[in-house]
Amino acid sequence: MKRSTERILTTHVGSLVRPPAILEGMKARVLKQPHDQEQLERDIDQGVRDVVRKQAEVGIDIPSDGEFGRQGFEAYISERLSGLQALPEPPGDDAFQFVSPSERAVFPGFFEQYHRHYRYLWMPPEVDISDVPNRPGNYERFRVVGPVTYKGQAAIKHDIERLKGAMAGFNFTDAFIPADLPTRRRIDENILEFYPNVDAYLYAVADALREEYRAIADAGLIVQLDLAALTTGSRAAQAPTHNAEQNVEIINHALQGIPDDRVRYHHCWGSMNQPHTQDAPLSTFVHTMLRIHAQAYSIEAANPRHEHEWMLWKDVKLPDGKILIPGLVSHQTNVVEHPELIAWRIKNFANVVGKENVVAGSDCGFSQFWDSIRVHPSVQWAKLKALADGAALASAELWGTRAAAVAGD
Repeated sequence: MKRSTERILTTHVGSLVRPPAILEGMKARVLKQPHDQEQLERDIDQGVRDVVRKQAEVGIDIPSDGEFGRQGFEAYISERLSGLQALPEPPGDDAFQFVSPSERAVFPGFFEQYHRHYRYLWMPPEVDISDVPNRPGNYERFRVVGPVTYKGQAAIKHDIERLKGAMAGFNFTDAFIPADLPTRRRIDENILEFYPNVDAYLYAVADALREEYRAIADAGLIVQLDLAALTTGSRAAQAPTHNAEQNVEIINHALQGIPDDRVRYHHCWGSMNQPHTQDAPLSTFVHTMLRIHAQAYSIEAANPRHEHEWMLWKDVKLPDGKILIPGLVSHQTNVVEHPELIAWRIKNFANVVGKENVVAGSDCGFSQFWDSIRVHPSVQWAKLKALADGAALASAELWGTRAAAVAGD
């Protein structure tokens, strides 16, 4: 994984807003409506070429494919694991019952209104979503129907080839592909029919997902693991509740044989524009996070509930060889951060962990699921351009060179 040796490098978390043609195809696929799958694949191929080119144009050094080929950053994995059978949504079930339950108890009126519309606020008007159920994109339950194994070899190979093909001709520093985690499986109660206990099941999922991680790393790309290793709490009706230390052990098992310098871990406190008053402070799990076998750690730092936590690194030593990817632009607001603010945030981190150990990123993805668009796409690109401009300003000061971009109001 490349470091910021001559200037502050830039990246983001992975998902970017999909164009209307892909949204239409994803909608039909998810709703199991008649659609032209070959045309959808062509639209995704063109979309990835376009989104990689756009990342180059705004100044992103370490791009992704925008997750354009997936319906969601985690939901896609159900198509790549055998032994799991999707269960229908129970009649009358509250699809949002496990979304921020502690904060929902504090702000019930807010969430009652927010859940009605937030997922569709920035859906392009030409994409009709009147027949799309209003439920979280990751709301999936499964029944274990056999041993869990990986069957996504062709799919991940296609993901890799499509991204690398789109990068041809551009001077990127690195590239990454996000991947799901074994600790996020939502299962029904029949697990003991096939596994002696929950741990045995989760380790089997870890063994299966290792194939995806290894394919990405062997292709010379970076594996980004997303979120759930440190996410615990009252979700027992959906998934086994482990503590963070157990989750990290399972993740590290999945990463066996994969070099740390091919792995980065992303943690955020949820992608929604909500109060965040119930978020656990970074200080409560930072040491556990650093036990994950990754070289880089992506954390929220533009979220005003967590922006001050850069000061934590004055007391917590970043281990030698590790990299921080602080989020310096938010995915939750359409306010575009000023490049000088971004440069100031970068310098705060550089002053406490060393400039070569900082890569500028975003707080989270701009569209974690096909139908959950966090900001208008024009704002998304303005934010990433501001990120690159801010990194150039910070680099000029930190390395004593001229800025590659001029920040303006």
